[in-house]
Amino acid sequence: MKIAQVMLAKGFGGAERSFVDMSHALRERGHDVVAICEARGKVSQMLSGINVIPVTVRAHWDPLAYYTLKKILRAEKPQIVHAHLARAAKLAGKAAAHEKIPSLVKTHNYVDLKYYRHVDCLVPTTRDQEQYLLANGVAANKISRIPNFTSMPLLDRARNYAPPATVRCVAIGRFVEKKGFDLLIEALAAVARKHDISLTLVGDGELRMALQASVKAKDLEGRVHFAGWSDDVAGALDSADLFVLPSRDEPFGIVCLEAMARGVPIIATKTQGPSEILSAETAYLVEKDSSRALAGGLLAAISNPGETSRRADNALKLCREHYCEDVVVGRYLDLYQSLSEATN
Repeated sequence: MKIAQVMLAKGFGGAERSFVDMSHALRERGHDVVAICEARGKVSQMLSGINVIPVTVRAHWDPLAYYTLKKILRAEKPQIVHAHLARAAKLAGKAAAHEKIPSLVKTHNYVDLKYYRHVDCLVPTTRDQEQYLLANGVAANKISRIPNFTSMPLLDRARNYAPPATVRCVAIGRFVEKKGFDLLIEALAAVARKHDISLTLVGDGELRMALQASVKAKDLEGRVHFAGWSDDVAGALDSADLFVLPSRDEPFGIVCLEAMARGVPIIATKTQGPSEILSAETAYLVEKDSSRALAGGLLAAISNPGETSRRADNALKLCREHYCEDVVVGRYLDLYQSLSEATN
């Protein structure tokens, strides 16, 4: 099948990672993938071996970009257009409709539906996102809920958790307010009064200097390491004893799936995605927006090694059954086929 994957954002976050992973997964399964990307974006550099077509987009209303997308689709003749995020939904969805090519868009979040009028199917990743679409007037037959997946190699079995002399924690993501890394640093300061503990922060962003200042103010400079962005997420997880997701807002949280795949015990806040993916059987879930709750989750994981190992093993099994690449990509291929057949 020939599939156009469209991502017109310039930055890089969970949605962009999902786009890259999907493009590679489809190509590895023998499909002809055309990746249409914002020319100034970061994702085009991560698509080796894939036919990448760059497009410059000024905004969601850009008429030249719309014309360019129509021209690309007319020349490439994909059987399906899979868009990601609002700008691609608006421009590529409209272009696909004009060229009579079926389209879908992965919503990734709680979206402004005015950008999604032209697509044939909306794909939320959680039940909560699905309910949001239904409550806002999207017909049930235009919705197909499919979760995110991880391409991270899955361990056969989770490691037995036994707290070492220094408990090594890792957290991964953009340094922005909603990710809650400030709360995690406060929690670490509290836990450090009882245990020898360290934290590696993998990522970067606008709050880096503020987070570094907080680490210094709390006398944690020897305990917190700012690693920057890394392509070796598996390595970062494998070197940790615990993974922490301290978000104030997290629609899904692909990084949770990655920790599950590598058998790393998880402490996560009760935000939208983690609350659906995880449970008390698979992780330590704590109240969001609370450094005290995060500290409590860390202490519970450290103090109960047998239970912590059990939850990590359960999380790995759950990942294998519902969130691994083969399972989720298979569901997308079924959706592509049904949409393609409906228009022929």
